[in-house]
Amino acid sequence: MPKAQPANSLIPLWLKVAWTVWLVVWAPLYWHQYGAQNFLYFCDVGNLLIAIGLWTESRLILSWQAVGLLVFQTLYAVDLLGAVLSGHHIIGGTEYMFDPKINLFVRLLGLYHLVVPPLLLWAVHRLGYDPEALSWQTFTMWTLVLFSFFWRPQSNVNWARGLGHEQHMVPHWLYLITYLIVVPVAVYWPTHWLLMRWSGARAGPGLPVE
Repeated sequence: MPKAQPANSLIPLWLKVAWTVWLVVWAPLYWHQYGAQNFLYFCDVGNLLIAIGLWTESRLILSWQAVGLLVFQTLYAVDLLGAVLSGHHIIGGTEYMFDPKINLFVRLLGLYHLVVPPLLLWAVHRLGYDPEALSWQTFTMWTLVLFSFFWRPQSNVNWARGLGHEQHMVPHWLYLITYLIVVPVAVYWPTHWLLMRWSGARAGPGLPVE
């Protein structure tokens, strides 16, 4: 029986346990289905860091994941729901969820993408936002994309060699440098800016925003 958590805890114990149990089920099944390179995806690395952030109630870790995942996970949700309702992929990236060659249970585990955005927004509302998250996520993105670019490049993890599939319109080095600059500027910085305002507007008493 788990011990009661401290009275001043801001994240309920049931949520920490539920995320951990799900993670224990999800990780080995995804490893078996997709291979080791799959755990270089931002969302998969994020699952592990979210678990650490929930248990430690780390404002930095959860803010960091919010900067990195909110936009992309929301686009994933839009594409998936659009495909369910209309039969067409508005953006792309969720086609595998309809692939009968993939075990149905494994595909259903992919629905975690729908949970992550509201979970992270709630966590930032609950704990506040750490402005250092932008730097941490930018460094994480550069590290994972560079690693993905050189290791098993045929998998194109994190779009390290092209959007959706490997591109051949420009030299690979030019695409890579452009990608490493554009994502932090066009995605992470606006998300960082919005989260600072979200946290400032929604933080309750006793939850100062630095």
